[in-house]
Amino acid sequence: MKLRLIRRDSASRLAMFTAPVLALVFTCLASLVLFAALGKDAGAALHALLLKPFLSWYSFSEVLLKMAPLLLIAQGLAIGFRANVFNIGAEGQFIVGALCASALPVYFPDGDFPMMLPAMIAFGALGGTVYALIAAALRTRFGASEILVTLMMALIAVQILNYLLLGPWKDPRGFNFPQTVMFPDNALLPILFDGTRTNISLIFSLLASLFAYLMMQHHFRGYQLRTAGLAPRAALYAGFSAPRMVWLGLGLGGLAAGIAGASEVAGPLGQLQRSVTSGYGYAAIIVAYVGGLNPLGIIASSFLISVIYIGGDSATVSARLPVAAVEVFQGLLLFFYLLTFTLIRYRIEFSRKVPA
Repeated sequence: MKLRLIRRDSASRLAMFTAPVLALVFTCLASLVLFAALGKDAGAALHALLLKPFLSWYSFSEVLLKMAPLLLIAQGLAIGFRANVFNIGAEGQFIVGALCASALPVYFPDGDFPMMLPAMIAFGALGGTVYALIAAALRTRFGASEILVTLMMALIAVQILNYLLLGPWKDPRGFNFPQTVMFPDNALLPILFDGTRTNISLIFSLLASLFAYLMMQHHFRGYQLRTAGLAPRAALYAGFSAPRMVWLGLGLGGLAAGIAGASEVAGPLGQLQRSVTSGYGYAAIIVAYVGGLNPLGIIASSFLISVIYIGGDSATVSARLPVAAVEVFQGLLLFFYLLTFTLIRYRIEFSRKVPA
């Protein structure tokens, strides 16, 4: 007996909308079994994961703070993903963006550099873009896989970060911790809400979402990217440049990751630390796909994943849940989304071999 997946002619919008909801329901059901197997109170764990972030204004503001970089990076990655350009190393571009932005306050610790904050954001954007375009050059010139190149370059970025924090950028008055000097006030992002850490990076991410929506839905370049992803041969016959799609897809992903990295060091951290490698670049891949690679869906998925992040921190304390269990919860969410999405897009057909 053979099992084949046959692509459906079309998928209903209702089914596409309910896929993330079903994925969340299945994830919760599977997690109940997992938490029970670990000997934990499954109800308390899910309460901490999904509800506690909404029980206080400060917790909710932390969700918005976590949402900003995830949303920004995911919007940039989704543009490339829809053109079948897979930037898996956004974490490296995020780190390089943070490094480039940190150079200014490190070398001008008194804040006497003109327009310090805008320059930091610009440096971060430029650094992330250039780092991503290295993979674009290798893909278009030598046919190298952008998946492997961006992933390996993320590892290189981590080592550059370690070298700088343990060497020339290390704060001599930092009690031997691997971190830079604290940034001056004019190198920090303004706070949006008093009494919280939420800053204007949230506005950056919402503007990026608007840009992604307008580009992908109402601009000819977005049409080219969608066509290149859905029908590569048709795009070729139409005269669309495949190398240009690669450069654009990777460049926009690197740009978004670089701005997110700059916003991280100029926002909640206030200096460059090892903890800047927080996994935002990898988590944004989950955010992009759970959002269906749709700019509006990504806003919802980034909010959901941020809730799980903040709820996970709470669950490790209140429900004594292992950190690994929270990561498994996130992985299950992606798995069940891909499963439901596949069943919506394809139908399963069984065929028996007829003996000769």
